[in-house]
Amino acid sequence: MSTRTKIDPRVPRYSSLLTATLSALRKLGGSGRNDEILRQVIIDLQISDEVADIPHLGNTNQSELSYQLAWARTYLAKYGVIENSARSVWSVKSEYINTDSLDERLIVSTVTAMTASSRKNKSGASDTNPPQNPEDDDPGNDEVEYPDEAKPWRIKLGEILKNMDPFGFERLAQRVLRECGFTQVEVTKKSGDGGIDGTGKLKINGIFSFNVAFQCKRYSGVVGAPAIRDFRGSLTTNIEKGVLITTGTFSQAAREEASSSGKQQIDLVDGEDFINMIAEYGIGVKEVTTYEIDENFFSKI
Repeated sequence: MSTRTKIDPRVPRYSSLLTATLSALRKLGGSGRNDEILRQVIIDLQISDEVADIPHLGNTNQSELSYQLAWARTYLAKYGVIENSARSVWSVKSEYINTDSLDERLIVSTVTAMTASSRKNKSGASDTNPPQNPEDDDPGNDEVEYPDEAKPWRIKLGEILKNMDPFGFERLAQRVLRECGFTQVEVTKKSGDGGIDGTGKLKINGIFSFNVAFQCKRYSGVVGAPAIRDFRGSLTTNIEKGVLITTGTFSQAAREEASSSGKQQIDLVDGEDFINMIAEYGIGVKEVTTYEIDENFFSKI
């Protein structure tokens, strides 16, 4: 039996975010990353920073709003409105590019029915339990009932990262940055380094090179603006770029501080982004392919 978790009523539910997600993607030019969609939805719906920063109780790597948007994207993808063209990059399908609004109730009911049918086919028997509602903290153990960006393996990996040895996590960040194209990546081993955990060089198109410093925060929860200011203050004049990596998430104030005009820009990598990178480069994880059988196809061919 599922235990329902009470969600803060100020956070919009996935079912009311379907049209908002489509609208955000259209305003972004038809495609966008998760963080871009989140930012646009916050602007469009005039969601306060206080509400946007409320953490999801089942996964402190993300906010409740991010979690609900993950469900919205999953429903839109299953219904055929959007598609995942690359990791964390979503695009509107051509037939919906000029659509202003959606029948949200129809989308929810259709995808819910699809999920129920899939569960029935997998079990091989009548399923008396309705599909779990994404407003539950624990949607069940069937991966089809999880939003695409909150699969159980991601949650488990997030917990592993948060509980890693600090130096081990820094070495992992070093490996990930190398895979991303950084060279001369070194982890700072001395204490009192002013918040810099490592340095490296990033070469663009084999010509332009930047000196980069990074900081790693194994953190459960929200990293605020003060952490951004402290890290920026530790950067020396020879550092042209700063990267702050966390296993948690960043507050909206932190994101605004990181990109403040007139200040040294700080690139942010939150827990979800870091897991995406680990998966993309196959570092300590292996993709497992499975197949869903369409029994209706075989019965009617």
